[in-house]
Amino acid sequence: MHGQEAGLRDRLIDAGAELVAGGGSAAVSLREIARRAGVSHGAPRRYFPTHLELLSAIARRGFASLAARLGEAAAGSADDPRARLAALGRAYLDFAASNRGMYELMFRHDLLESGRLGLREVSLPLFRMVTALVADAGTPGGAAPEVVAGALWASLHGIAQLWGWGSLQLATGLADVESLLRSALDAHLGPASAT
Repeated sequence: MHGQEAGLRDRLIDAGAELVAGGGSAAVSLREIARRAGVSHGAPRRYFPTHLELLSAIARRGFASLAARLGEAAAGSADDPRARLAALGRAYLDFAASNRGMYELMFRHDLLESGRLGLREVSLPLFRMVTALVADAGTPGGAAPEVVAGALWASLHGIAQLWGWGSLQLATGLADVESLLRSALDAHLGPASAT
């Protein structure tokens, strides 16, 4: 793809990401993206023949942003793998809370099942990062790090979803997710050792 074409494709994705941020994936239309990008309403079809392909490209942008945040959080923490997992968990939950529309789009079943999102390419590196940290932290009872990482990720995703819907605040009376994050880490890695 030539530079000018790549630039237009990126502008279309940028416009779509802005729409998602403002109103969720339901706000995304090819016509509105074209209007915001300053091109004819048919131009997006050259790059995204279907609405699903456009949404997939926008979701990939979200996964790239999430990966950058998680990488920074894990790298910027102490040498303690558990502390790095806690920082990664906070970054994950913060991303979900501050990018609600994008987070919802990233995990839409129709995108994940379509194969267009390239889920393996965008999510497996994140999962490998979590798995490596879990392996470094040690697993209770010698459980496979992949299994513990999967359970921990599922817990984080569940906390993010239920918190976003307001369910956990109602059920627990909590004002923030920190104690839920600590409980998830304890549940999957065993209680933190006192130092």
